[in-house]
Amino acid sequence: MSDAANQTNEVLYTIADHVATITLNAPERMNTISGPMLNDLARLLTESNEDKNVRVVILTGKGRAFCAGLDLRKERDGNGLSAASSPTTINLRNTPPTVLQAMDKPTICAVNGGAAGYGMDTALGCDIRIMAESSKLAAAFVKRGVVPESGGTWLLPRMLGWAKASELIFTGRTLSARECLEWGLANEVVPDAELMSRATAIAREIAANAPLAVQASKRMMRMGLNENFHDHVHHVYLQLLPLFKTQDMAEGMKAFMEKREPKFEGR
Repeated sequence: MSDAANQTNEVLYTIADHVATITLNAPERMNTISGPMLNDLARLLTESNEDKNVRVVILTGKGRAFCAGLDLRKERDGNGLSAASSPTTINLRNTPPTVLQAMDKPTICAVNGGAAGYGMDTALGCDIRIMAESSKLAAAFVKRGVVPESGGTWLLPRMLGWAKASELIFTGRTLSARECLEWGLANEVVPDAELMSRATAIAREIAANAPLAVQASKRMMRMGLNENFHDHVHHVYLQLLPLFKTQDMAEGMKAFMEKREPKFEGR
């Protein structure tokens, strides 16, 4: 466990086999987001992205919920999301949705229970979602008089298309894990007891690949969202040139010729 894990009790952080696991740890309040949890989560996401030993990040929650949104009681007490802002501005540069979008390391959300509001947007901000059978995504924003405040209005039209995103956001509907799979919001649905083992298996499968190439692929995918095809293939080629010079590429080619599994070192 890293030193960072010893500095907080609302977010846990462990690393094993090049996989960092970040766990929201306030089950007594269904992992609703407080100011300290928000800051800890953003800091640990940033730390995992900068740690060369980490190749994949799993985000999950402890207890029966992944994250039930913002902690409204903390907001009333002055220790919520608004605690990190001035009376007229909110600093969004280092919040979890912004950090997730900028991360080069692949992220997997192991959705262990309900993900509502801020929790839903955070789950959607991860690259891959593995959902427990009992979990659900609740787009309850308009039912509370707010908008998807942490990325949902950007993510959902891209993930679902305009019509389905409109249906989900405008109705404020809750989707079961199986419905999420049907809508394309989940990669897999597994029995509750198998959630972390399955998420870890996928993380290790990714971590076994050349990490620089995986991270470059994610950067190119992210850039491609806002580029035309001609510009994108040009940027891909520029990204490919430095990869040709890496030890990992030489190892990958050598392992292929020798018919063995490669051993990548991230350099």
